[in-house]
Amino acid sequence: MTKLNRCLPTRWVGILIALCAACVIAPERSAHGASDRPPNFVLIFADDLGYGDLGCYGSELIRTPRIDRMAKEGMRFTNFYAQPICGPSRTAIMTGCYPLRVAERHNIKQIHPIVHSKEITIAEVLKQKNYATACFGKWDLAKHSQTDFYPELMPNHQGFDYFYGTPTSNDAFANLYRNEELIEPKTNLSTITKRYTDEAIGFIEKHRDEPFFVYLPHSMPHVRLAASDDFRGKSKRGLYGDVVEELDFNVGRLLDALERMKLVDNTYVIFTSDNGPWLIKNKDHRDGIEDIDHGGSAGPLRSGKVSTWDGGERVPCIVWAPGRVPAGTTCENVAATIDMLPTFAAMAGASPPTDRVIDGVDIRPLFAGEFDKADPERVFYFYMLNHLRGVRVGQWKLHAAMPEHPKWLGPFAVNKHIAPEDDIGFAKPALFDLASDIGETRDVAAEHPDVVKKLSALLDAAREDIGDYDRVGKNARFFDPYDERPKVFDTAYAGGSRRPKD
Repeated sequence: MTKLNRCLPTRWVGILIALCAACVIAPERSAHGASDRPPNFVLIFADDLGYGDLGCYGSELIRTPRIDRMAKEGMRFTNFYAQPICGPSRTAIMTGCYPLRVAERHNIKQIHPIVHSKEITIAEVLKQKNYATACFGKWDLAKHSQTDFYPELMPNHQGFDYFYGTPTSNDAFANLYRNEELIEPKTNLSTITKRYTDEAIGFIEKHRDEPFFVYLPHSMPHVRLAASDDFRGKSKRGLYGDVVEELDFNVGRLLDALERMKLVDNTYVIFTSDNGPWLIKNKDHRDGIEDIDHGGSAGPLRSGKVSTWDGGERVPCIVWAPGRVPAGTTCENVAATIDMLPTFAAMAGASPPTDRVIDGVDIRPLFAGEFDKADPERVFYFYMLNHLRGVRVGQWKLHAAMPEHPKWLGPFAVNKHIAPEDDIGFAKPALFDLASDIGETRDVAAEHPDVVKKLSALLDAAREDIGDYDRVGKNARFFDPYDERPKVFDTAYAGGSRRPKD
């Protein structure tokens, strides 16, 4: 400013200073001019979509032009993790925690967690800032059943103003609810991808003048597969491809609606999947490539759903927010669905729960393309139901030593969901360098004993903190007056009630 003082009259210097200050402190305005309005969030959660099922992740058989465009205009994550199966994955994304940490009804550990009402969801966090909240699709946190579930644990009691969807998976059929009313028993599955999207767009239209959170956990491409007449028989990948291409089209419809409503400048759209592909629906548990395969593809990753190989938990993830997320970028940092709660909370100016451990981290620097600001030593743990199976830090992934068919996994001791060559144990910890061996084919533990030691210590810490099949973690949560889960989970799959404490 010294140089400006030499050549401008004092009054002009004052005006210039005021203008500069206004530019610096003026808050970002939304499309509707609200100076203090936090961003909107649309979280699209596909079901059983594999890492290799989108064009932008290498698929040559399934056309996904709208999701590919999202990646071109936004950010594609290549090391993004969920959980290995439906219910735990939805528990993780809603609570920001590893499922074994999360409290369940009567303190029983279920295959699909029955999430306690005292757990706090993303929707409840965003309610601090008066967000309008809605869930459209598969819930799966109130018991894994279309008919025998707990109404008090459905979305309308877990922070969501509006619910249009189904209690759980469409394994055989799906009952459709609007809020707490059953409106269509055994709904036509070929219509639900479009109908979920229609409802989401209608909700956004109604709440366009206030901050909103739309959670869109699609039922597809989980089986039973069904595509509408406009898409059935149109892909090169059979019915599975038809279903994914219809999903892609409806993602495009939602993005177009945001543009039409002039909400793009203040909305973050995240597209991801709950776990890897369901290989049991493919012949010989192969990667989904043929018309007859009703499961997806993990691409270059090993195995699929219901495993802790990367094919089971590493999923596609795209973040789209033109003008805020740098276009055409690829994020190679480790991130996960558990990060959504703390990240959305920070972006909204809300506070995540402080009375409990939250496992996710705030990944706003990644969204902004500031990869050097992220923790290069980010830790991610791999749990298979109640069993801690591995850990990743940077390029390294360590599989814990375990027997071939762990008896404590009950009906999953022999894993019929994956190929026999992947249902194996490890006599000692096995280390893989994912930077050079994305398919986890070569154990390099003997070559890097220091890395094995470091990651083994992390596994020991997680066992004490979160828990494992043979112990209760010191920061695992229990809200009911029942015995805590036993150190050996012999009743983990019974699904009944536990005796109250004396």
